[in-house]
Amino acid sequence: MKNAPSPEAQLEMFRRMCLVRALEEELGRQHKAGTTRGPIHRCDGQEAVGIGVTAALETADKITTTHRGHAVYIGKGMQPGPVVAEIFGRATGACGGRAGHMLVADASVGMIGGNAIVGGGIPAAAGMALSMQVLGQPQVAVTVFGDGAAQTGICHEAMNMAGLWKLPVVFVLEHNHFGLTVPTEVQSATEDFALRAAGYGMPAVTVDGNDAVAVYRATAEMAERARRGEGPGLIVARTYRVEGFSTSDMGGYQSPEEIASWKARDPLDIAAEALRSSYDADTLEAVRSAARQEIDRAFEEAFAAPFPSFAVDTACHPYSTGA
Repeated sequence: MKNAPSPEAQLEMFRRMCLVRALEEELGRQHKAGTTRGPIHRCDGQEAVGIGVTAALETADKITTTHRGHAVYIGKGMQPGPVVAEIFGRATGACGGRAGHMLVADASVGMIGGNAIVGGGIPAAAGMALSMQVLGQPQVAVTVFGDGAAQTGICHEAMNMAGLWKLPVVFVLEHNHFGLTVPTEVQSATEDFALRAAGYGMPAVTVDGNDAVAVYRATAEMAERARRGEGPGLIVARTYRVEGFSTSDMGGYQSPEEIASWKARDPLDIAAEALRSSYDADTLEAVRSAARQEIDRAFEEAFAAPFPSFAVDTACHPYSTGA
């Protein structure tokens, strides 16, 4: 099958999805225990998008994501320890404890960061793609964004410029059917987001966002054509946000039946089923168990780590008397 990951690659994708699920569930427990600061935007049920996209990229490729970007962080190669420590504001965090869970970044693996501004990562990725094009670099830029960001002006401006200049950028719409608490059908004039791509001179494909292999294949194809200089592409990955907008979400706007129907198509279960012809049930369960243990260790180490120092060096601070 063209652009299909090997069984070994699929197993690694499954492992990373298990890491993300364990991370999200523990964050939910920690929020209830009162140890988190502010709301946490969980991505339970959406793991296949972030993991599938990043698995199809090279380390030097760049990616931006949203406030719900934990799967992209882990998928692009960040280790759970620094991610968890960053979420809890510890000095051992990926950004020294100063970024928080929405803004985690690690340039060494091409993870340029999440973004608390809705749609903020979209023009950043287009700008990175322009830089790659001007410098003649073989990399591609990718941006993962949601339904709400798809309605912003900056999204349309970035896609128009990318199409006009044939930038090596892949736009990935993580279509989870909501923008904050607003259903897609009352925020978009069209239900089919893929139709928009034609207006910007780029191809589009809609895939099952709960199937990591389907997401991988679509990303690999779009990234390949971008590297050839054929311009940008749009991937619409249809998934669902099963845990609400954030841990502060009071709920009530999603039907229990709809949530249950999407939970029945759990991306981890879909990934496990795809692996059954290559690995037995014990191997897959061992992967899940090891992932939970790794996340448990990451939390233990994060809570044991110090907070960063915010002392001001008065010898060089511009507003100090020593300036």
